[in-house]
Amino acid sequence: MKVKVLVRNPDDYLRETKQDIHKLPRNYDPALHPMEAPREYTRAMNAVKLSRVFAMPFIGCLDGHRDGVFCLGKHPSRLSWLYSGACDGEMKLWDTSRQRAITTVQAHDGFVRGMTFSQETEMLYTVGDDKLIKQWKTESPDGSDLKAPVNTILTKSMLTGISHHRTKPILATCGEACNLWENTRAQPIKTFQWGVDSLQSVKFNQVEENILAACGSDRSIILYDMRESVPLRKVVLKMRTNTICWNPMEAFNFTAANEDYNLYTFDIRNLSLPLKVHKDHTSAVIDVDYSPTGKEFVSASYDKTVRIYETRKDHSRDIYHTKRMQRLTAIAWSMDDRYIYSGSDEMNIRIWKARANEKLGVIKPRERTALRVNEKLVEKFVHHPAIKRIHRHRQVPKHVYNARNELHSSNMAAKRKEFNVRTHTKLPPPYVPPKQRAVVSEQ
Repeated sequence: MKVKVLVRNPDDYLRETKQDIHKLPRNYDPALHPMEAPREYTRAMNAVKLSRVFAMPFIGCLDGHRDGVFCLGKHPSRLSWLYSGACDGEMKLWDTSRQRAITTVQAHDGFVRGMTFSQETEMLYTVGDDKLIKQWKTESPDGSDLKAPVNTILTKSMLTGISHHRTKPILATCGEACNLWENTRAQPIKTFQWGVDSLQSVKFNQVEENILAACGSDRSIILYDMRESVPLRKVVLKMRTNTICWNPMEAFNFTAANEDYNLYTFDIRNLSLPLKVHKDHTSAVIDVDYSPTGKEFVSASYDKTVRIYETRKDHSRDIYHTKRMQRLTAIAWSMDDRYIYSGSDEMNIRIWKARANEKLGVIKPRERTALRVNEKLVEKFVHHPAIKRIHRHRQVPKHVYNARNELHSSNMAAKRKEFNVRTHTKLPPPYVPPKQRAVVSEQ
């Protein structure tokens, strides 16, 4: 015998509290909703407008250095700890959650050229103009163990960059050559040279741990394998590369910050052609750093702006600037993928939100669901002209606006000249794609 019983669950129609909204039954049959697309378009338009209304990326400023900030370091296990090195040799430890300095120490004589962390021991290593490699402890919660270095190594030449192996106690430094060091030895265990006067920056790959790359003064990017005795490959660009950053999720990809106002993403398996050319800056790009997800990266430029790029797109998705911020010298993306730290030569470190319209603090589940729905609606209708115009529009400083127009005019003039040459020449030169023009040679 079959018995049918009517079931009425109170959770489907009763409110949790008096302040909560009434729950209404909904039928999701698409045949009953013929005006679904127009309604979603209206909601997407309202969502994209609200996203621009609440786009307030600037959070705070860390003030206290007596000279320009030259480099930034992120602690591998403490999200709120940030290390900064200045041009006068001063190093500070900041608590970014409280926006105050914890410890200040005179680390080097002259510039603090670079800093890096050991993932295993959480040791901090710094290099400076005084030809010293210094090792610091970072275990004390109040930063008291930063007062004096644990170990100091004197080198023969000035060093301009440093990077630490992900799992092994090995350091890589750059200057006149690329040297590999062990933590317990005062002499390098290996030296790489490839006909270049000096190297500006060196970085270990965080996925393929034995691979590292360095930027040379002869406009080259050189790849090394720690297990080999000679460098692997070299690519020469039209202008000098200031620094590179490896993608933390894609082992073969890295992005180079170049003097020609662009950033180039390369695949080390084919250096003859960059994967992407990231544009929009109007001056030399000084520093670049990837987000922990590997989907985006942030760049700092001499045009006094910070730009955020998606790895698969040519143009930036956002631009950050303030009236008092001067030329940027360092950039870092926080380990929790929520904040960006920028250092500039007017002695300040600024904290930004990685997503300008993100709400800080506690978000209730219903509000979080509504925000996700709005994001998906904007993503669905972002190619419609009205929504696309609002979504992409950004206010930029006057000097950036004028420089961008000048660059556009010069690029159009170059294209026009190339078109005229190819049209009125019997044997026109072979066509070179724009991506390939930045690469001079590969060895």
